[in-house]
Amino acid sequence: MEDKIIILTGGSRGIGHATSKKFWDNGWTVITCSRSSVAIECPWRSQKHNHFKVDLEDTKSLDKVMIDLTDFLDGRPVKALINNAAVSPKSDDNSRLGFLETPIDLWKEVFNVNFFAPIIISKAVYQNLKLAQGMIINITSIASDSVHQFAGPAYATSKAALKSLTREMASDLGQHGIRVNSIAPGEIETSMVSENSRKLLTNKIPMGRFGTPDEVASVVHSMCSDSFSYLNGTEIQVNGGQTV
Repeated sequence: MEDKIIILTGGSRGIGHATSKKFWDNGWTVITCSRSSVAIECPWRSQKHNHFKVDLEDTKSLDKVMIDLTDFLDGRPVKALINNAAVSPKSDDNSRLGFLETPIDLWKEVFNVNFFAPIIISKAVYQNLKLAQGMIINITSIASDSVHQFAGPAYATSKAALKSLTREMASDLGQHGIRVNSIAPGEIETSMVSENSRKLLTNKIPMGRFGTPDEVASVVHSMCSDSFSYLNGTEIQVNGGQTV
């Protein structure tokens, strides 16, 4: 296929922006979905028709936007879907929001974005992925497997659910030629990182530093190549050895 299409959620900053740029630079057609407009520094900003502005927390609104997206695709094959967008609520002082402090409405908001949105989007573009024998990559987290100092229980359990969903999707969609895998980033240098978290967590990483968004984007890009054509139902950890 000459026109390789990737759909990515949360592409305005951090890992999502780096991933969008990586695929753009390698000649892919990049379609993004996020609650914000395309950032001015994005090289694909002129192609506004490739961006769908939607609040992933609002599942009813997302359903409507998915109709617009499928109409826009018009039956074209989609080579990759990257479910990257996520929210991680914090307390007023930007510290971990614990179990007792997290209101139930906030749990629902987190799960809508981090867990239910990937389900809705994956179902919406299933036929397009099937045509391309494509790949779904769910971005999970190091917090999926153990308590994290800064990621609270709502975020952690939503990512753990997404990790389990990856396994189930891989089993169900593999027979249709769609591979489903996940990437679990560790501590990555983004605008969300505080100096306090950097000081507390760096010494727990054997490589002695946080990763970069581009390092995660490179893994995503590699996984979407034919070199990974038999990888299915697998989670790849990108954390500098933090979990060894």
